Amino acid sequence: MSTTAFNEGRVPQRGRPRDASRDDALRQAALEVMAEVGYRALTMDAVAARARAGKATIYRRWESKLDLVIDTCTQLATQNLAAPDTGSLAGDLREFLSSFAAFLSGPIGKAAQALVGELPHEPELAAAFRETFLISQRDVLRGILDRAAERGELRADAPRGMAVEIAGAALIYRLMLTGDPLDEPFVEKVVEQVLLPLVHV
Repeated sequence: MSTTAFNEGRVPQRGRPRDASRDDALRQAALEVMAEVGYRALTMDAVAARARAGKATIYRRWESKLDLVIDTCTQLATQNLAAPDTGSLAGDLREFLSSFAAFLSGPIGKAAQALVGELPHEPELAAAFRETFLISQRDVLRGILDRAAERGELRADAPRGMAVEIAGAALIYRLMLTGDPLDEPFVEKVVEQVLLPLVHV
């Protein structure tokens, strides 16, 4: 299956109907293996062993580990990057960044580090990652800022693009480089000391 097919949401039907719960178990197994060995060393055999599934079961769903990882990123974005709507810019930023920080700090965090670390060396993976997970994260933040502008909470000259970049970068920097916790006090500082002064009226 091609990357394009995933991005367009087309999944060929082969044999009996797909078991969505089985798909989730296979994706989880892929994340666990990638967290341990990284993307380059990830194999379909290892995923099959972790999920206690036959390798043929995986290949009926994904033709390569690239397709498997891309689909997993897409599902993660869909399930974990929901847009909050608290009625205020500060509330939306806190809720989204708190949920994003919890998401990165959980079991997926190590897999995310392994994946992001490979992006400079894997152009096809990098392009697919940007088109799925990264764009989803940016879209949620842009939506938060757009709604704030409609409520009159943003300055006319607010650098929205910069705010989106900083919000995501602050969490990824701490996750991958400093090793400090992505906790509520950190999220509060990012919102109150960085993002709100940058864009709020």
